[in-house]
This record gives sequence, structure tokens and C-alpha cells, in this order.
Amino acid sequence: MACSGTGGDKYRDYLSEDEVKNTKWRSGPPSYDVVDKLFEEGRTHVWPEGSLEEKVQRLMKTWEMELVHKADPNDYKTLDPTKFRLFVNGRKGLSLEETAKIGGSYNVFLQTSLPEKYRVFNPEDETFVSSQAVFRNAFPRGFAIEILQVYSGPPRITYRFRHWGYMDGPFKGHPPTGEITEFFGMGTFELDEESNKIVKSELFFDRGELLGALVKGGSSDEAATSEAPSACPFMKGA
Repeated sequence: MACSGTGGDKYRDYLSEDEVKNTKWRSGPPSYDVVDKLFEEGRTHVWPEGSLEEKVQRLMKTWEMELVHKADPNDYKTLDPTKFRLFVNGRKGLSLEETAKIGGSYNVFLQTSLPEKYRVFNPEDETFVSSQAVFRNAFPRGFAIEILQVYSGPPRITYRFRHWGYMDGPFKGHPPTGEITEFFGMGTFELDEESNKIVKSELFFDRGELLGALVKGGSSDEAATSEAPSACPFMKGA
């Protein structure tokens, strides 16, 4: 598993001062102070440094950082941009170019076959920027991730993960609940045996665990309707 060994971040590689300076970022280099605090306060495991679990967790966090924040695939260090394919919940594998067309990140991970009228989050209506804004507003303290277990090591890594945050902000017209939102899943990384870079990643999880928790508080439209005075005067005393 690739590792820069140059420091700069407690849980991610390739964020040293020189690496940050020489990387093309979407919106400037990321800051992880807030989400790392959430991670440290809420994680269920503290893996020993150098253990397989800690290495896989670091790889996963670094991989996520590169996909979300780096503008130029040529700057990616964890994966091979020419070979990489991402598979989510058994759907068709996507190249980096295809993930970019969909809008990356949340738009890729929350793809669905549901009819549009049932979609509380519709990736087809979102861009990369808008989808990031939706979830950053819902989770102002960040959306942390941890490795729960590693079932096999490289070159074919299989792991179980947990993703969590607190809904302290609104989501698509639904008011904040202040409650924890979390879901669990399985993932794999397949590494090229020569370059040691990721060429295939698979993720399996129930998107409903995330989205269901974000809409259970009702919507602002529903609240307005319930609080509005009746249009029929004779119903006021009912």
C-alpha cells in the first residue's frame, strides 16, 4: 500500500507542505481538523500504528481525499488513473472520467434506480459542487469514516467500514435533528502488484440507512402545511 511517509496529516498521506504546494486542488487544499475531531471522539477502534487495520484505514482516507479534492488525476498517488474502476452496490464499474461526468463523490455513491418521485436525493439533479454543499450543510461537523475490520490484506483488500456524522444542519428541506446518522458497509481495494496502486474499488452499503435518517424529521413544507390555518372557516372548531 502506497505511503508517502512525509507527514502533514495524522490520518492521510500526501499532505506534506511540499505535496500540498505542488498539487492542483479543486477549491484549495482540504482541512480535516473538524472531521478528525469527530472521528477521534466517535470511533469505536483505535488501531495500533503500523497494523494492517491502520494501514487500510489510512489508505481509505487518503483515497477519499484524492477523489474529492484533487483536480488533476495525474496528482493521484493512491490509484492508477488509467486503470482504476469504481463499483458501487454491484452497479457498472466507472472510470475516473465517468465518475467525473456523473458529478463524483455523493452523486456516484448514491446512484439509484428508484423512480424520480421517490428520490429524496437525486444525483441526476446535482453537480459535484451542489452535492458537496448539500451534505456539508447537513453535517457541519463532517462525515467521519472508520475501518471496523479487515478480512484480507493486499493485493486484494476486503474490509468493513462505518460512516457517521451528526445532522446539525438541514437536508433538502428537512430540518436538522441533531442526531447521529450512520451506516455500515463492506469494501474492497484491488492493488496493482507492480505499482502497489489501487486499480479497482468496490463498495456495498444500504443508501437508505443514510438518506432515511436525514428525512425522518419531516420537511419544512410539511411543517408549514400543518401549522397553516384551515381554508374552511367551519372547520376551525372541529
